Order: sequence, then structure tokens, then C-alpha cells
Amino acid sequence: MTSSDQALRQKQRVAEAALAWVSSDCVLGVGTGSTVNCFIDALAENGTRIAAAVSSCEASPERLQSHGFHVRELNLAGTLDVYIDGADEFDSHRRLIKGGGGALTREKIVAAASRKFVCIVDQSKKVSVLGKFPLPIEVIPMARSYVARQLVVMGGQPELREDFVTDNGNVILDVHNMDLVDPVAAEKHINNLAGVVSCGLFAIRPADIVLMATPLRRPGILVEGHQAGDRDFYGCSFLHRAGMQRPGLVRVVLLIVVVRSKIGRQLKPEFGGVGIGGEPVAVEKGRLE
Repeated sequence: MTSSDQALRQKQRVAEAALAWVSSDCVLGVGTGSTVNCFIDALAENGTRIAAAVSSCEASPERLQSHGFHVRELNLAGTLDVYIDGADEFDSHRRLIKGGGGALTREKIVAAASRKFVCIVDQSKKVSVLGKFPLPIEVIPMARSYVARQLVVMGGQPELREDFVTDNGNVILDVHNMDLVDPVAAEKHINNLAGVVSCGLFAIRPADIVLMATPLRRPGILVEGHQAGDRDFYGCSFLHRAGMQRPGLVRVVLLIVVVRSKIGRQLKPEFGGVGIGGEPVAVEKGRLE
């Protein structure tokens, strides 16, 4: 299997895992990107019936409609039950950088309008401190130069995204080398600059849950959780907000996997997961840092 095939399989795995947070007849928010495309395809294959979908960009509605999903405008949808989207980076506190595709403002609006935000990513997006990925900032065109100067004062190196206009008719500055040790303070400061529409930091309103697909040394299902006793998910690692309930469906799936493993081969207790055919898969225990 090539590296590109492995990357696609990881995206498909985490997209399938996110289905556990989608309930029947819910109003679903959907983002954009290759991982989200895998989620839309998995949702259609799964057969889950939803009341409507709201997209945070102009790219996803066509894919949703091609699978027969009803797409609704946010203004007509009210509060969304859950929002599923990817990220360009995330840290251990579920804070994100988004906007690599240019839809950061609409993504932030849909996230704010949702009861729950589930972020689906692969392991390459995990960082200890945000900022390796250039921070996208959507700016009203006439304020581009002024905002860029203010970002330089903040220690960043802004670069205009060439030949790109957002869905809202604005431009994007991609800021390199920005100090984001305190992303909440940075988000507030940037948002207060005159001419800034939105910045790609999702720290004031972070994701409620981050699902991260991890590469396996052998094919199978990896079970890993946020803390001891929480290892009830499959196919990915996850971070969740304290007190948030995870769907019972997850435990059912895990139970089925363990039963199958006992039929094929005895599960060794020192391993935290089980692969296809009962082959044990070692997992890293403890909190993601």
C-alpha cells in the first residue's frame, strides 16, 4: 500500500468514526476538504437519515446533493445539532487552525451555531503549539495593507494569498511565524483589528471533540482514549470536552470487535486494541499531549 493509499485510508477511518455523533433526523453542519468528503460519502453509505445539512462553504453542497441530502441555508436551519469539519492544525486543548481552503469565516459561523463541533483529522495535523501552519486571516480588501502592518507589529510575517477571493468577496493574509502560545488572546487581538473579518484560530470556541486517525503497524482497529477508562472508541484517538457523553453506539461497536477477536484468537490483556482476525494491536496509553 502506497503512502497516499495509507493517508486516504486514515481519512476514511476517521470519517467513518464520526458517524457515531450523527443521530437520525438531525440538522447537520458540514465543512469542506478531503476528509470531510470522505465523511459525506460514509454518511451516504451508512444510510443515516438526516433532516437537512448546512454547509460552511460553496464546495460541499454539490457533493451532499449528489447523495440525495437536503441542503438548507443556515438562516433557515436554526441551531445545528452537530458540525463535522477538519482542521489544518490542532493542539491537546482541541484548539484549531482552520482556513487553508479559505472558508474560515463561514466555518466559524457554522461552528458557533452548532451544539457540538466534531473535528476529524489525521495524525499529521497534531502539534504541541499552534502556528506551524500559516494562520489565515480574512480581510476586507481596502484594509489589507493596514492589517498586514499590525500583524508585523505582533511578530507575524503576513503574505497575501495570490489570486484568491473568499466566498464573501474578501482577501486572505497567511501569517507565518506568529506567536500563538496563547491562542485565545491572539484570536481576540486579531479579531479586534479594524478590517479583519475573521481569523483562522478556533480557540475561543474550540472543537468539542477531536477525532484523529492514526497509522497502524498492521491492519486493524486501534482503540485509544482521552484518559483511563475512556478507551471506548475505535479507529482513531479522540479528545473530548469534560463531561461530554459519547454515544452508546461506540461501545456497541467495540463490543462486537472484542467478541469477534475472541472467536478468532484470544485477546492478550497487555494490548489495548484488537486487529482484524483477532490480531492484537498495541496502543499508546494516556492522554494525548
